[in-house]
Amino acid sequence: MNQARKVVIAELPEDRPMALIARRRIVGEKMMVSHIVLQKGFSVGTHAHENEQISIVQSGRFRFRVGADGAPDRRTIEVGAGEALVLPANVPHSGEALEDSVILDLFSPPSERTGVDSPRDG
Repeated sequence: MNQARKVVIAELPEDRPMALIARRRIVGEKMMVSHIVLQKGFSVGTHAHENEQISIVQSGRFRFRVGADGAPDRRTIEVGAGEALVLPANVPHSGEALEDSVILDLFSPPSERTGVDSPRDG
C-alpha cells in the first residue's frame, strides 16, 4: 500500500463481535484504527496482546482495569471524553463502558486476533 486513500468511517463495514459493541476498522500496513460504539454495560475480560494500544474516548466514559487479575499492582483507570489511555504491548487489561461511549482504538501493529481487538480484515 503506497498510496494515500480517503476513508469514510460511516461507509466501512460494521461488525458486532460481542453484545453491546459495534465496530468499524481501518487497517494500514503498520497500524489499525477501530471506531467503536459501546453501549453502557459492555465489558471485556482481562486479556493482553502484542500490540501497543491507544484508546481515545470521544464520548462517554470507560473504566479500564490494568494488570493481571488478582495482581497486587492491578489498578483501575477511568477515561472520559477527550482523554486517552496508552497501553504498552503485553499489558493485561479489561474494561467496561460506564456510559454509552464512542472510542477510537489505535493498534500497532494491526491486530491479528479474533474477538474484541480484531480480527484483521482490511
